[in-house]
Amino acid sequence: MARKALIEKQKKLAALREKYLAEWKKMPHSTKYYNRCQITGRTKAYMRDFGINRVTFRKYAREGKIMGLRKASW
Repeated sequence: MARKALIEKQKKLAALREKYLAEWKKMPHSTKYYNRCQITGRTKAYMRDFGINRVTFRKYAREGKIMGLRKASW
């Protein structure tokens, strides 16, 4: 329950942030915004390039769901 509430809170803050960016204004409490994994909602080990955390990234890379990535073996 708590994680869902935090995810909803971040969605609202993201919408507010987009509104301020569209108007070229600085968000009043910009430190409240933080990145969350789009799939699990986890905040730790977030990878900006993909928008997901490292656990989900490894899972999807292993399954071949991320284009251009494959498991290294040498």
